[in-house]
Amino acid sequence: AGKDGSYQRHASKHRSTEVVAEAGRYHLHVALACPWADGALSLLFLKGLEDAISYSVVHPTWQRTRPDDPEDAHCGWVYRAPGDEPLSNSLGHGSFACDDALIPDPGGAASIRDVYAKIGDGSGPFTTPALVDKETGELVSNESMDILKILDSKFDAVAKHPARTFYPASLEADLEALNSATIYPNINNGVYRCGFAKSQAAYDGAVADLFGALERVDARLGESRFLGGDAFSWLDLRLFHTLVRFDPVYVVYFKTNVKRIQDFPNLLGFVRDVYQNVEPVRRSVNIEHIKMHYYTSHPTLNHYGIIPASNGPDLTVPAGRGDAVAFFEK
Repeated sequence: AGKDGSYQRHASKHRSTEVVAEAGRYHLHVALACPWADGALSLLFLKGLEDAISYSVVHPTWQRTRPDDPEDAHCGWVYRAPGDEPLSNSLGHGSFACDDALIPDPGGAASIRDVYAKIGDGSGPFTTPALVDKETGELVSNESMDILKILDSKFDAVAKHPARTFYPASLEADLEALNSATIYPNINNGVYRCGFAKSQAAYDGAVADLFGALERVDARLGESRFLGGDAFSWLDLRLFHTLVRFDPVYVVYFKTNVKRIQDFPNLLGFVRDVYQNVEPVRRSVNIEHIKMHYYTSHPTLNHYGIIPASNGPDLTVPAGRGDAVAFFEK
């Protein structure tokens, strides 16, 4: 936290964008609960790269990553296999299943910390998504924005849908400006600024920024189907993965309770539209993992790991914003 109690996100340390378009060479480490990682997995699906780039899925409940060392209290993402014994939170409360969505790391890492340790990073933060070159052992990038761009264009030679692009050149400047001014600082990161604020003033400022931004974006989405018009883009993907988590988690857990997404008609319609009509994005959404992670991984916020009942609005109610988006013809 900053001196004023504000949440400070760590900058990503591993930021190469150099890859070789070679099937089977790269691996993506993913937490389905994490909006940044889930966005990367969505784009992998959107481009049809699931047979070219392997991926693994961690358990949503953070665990001790060095359980045999009593002096090492670090908790983070760990791998388990479907059917393994349920996990508890780091204080021993709860019983959180090892479900069929889990995919162990084929390289044998027990945790995301192990993945970083293999390339000599012992200090972290040990975050997802993480794109690894299996041939060199290099961690190519752990910055989700870079990974989205890599997946969008650098693997077209091995993608099932190389013609699909989610970075349309005609919208580049407008989307970058909207992201820099509003979507990232006040919405994507804004929910974390609310939830992890350590002073009332920091929280008050963050929540004002968040809901001011949501009002503006709701108005914008009342004028167009997506943020850039009729084309579904990387920025819609980033917005969606925050909004789909908002009512089931952030309203309660991060104290973003001024309004719910279901109280914004156009934001709710947008979330339903993407969920219903952009199938590769829907495929990456796992509400159980989302709720389990947030409510069980931070004992300072939820000591006993109790998971609230609501999953948020019914996303299958017809959105009424249009048919399946046109890039599915490509």
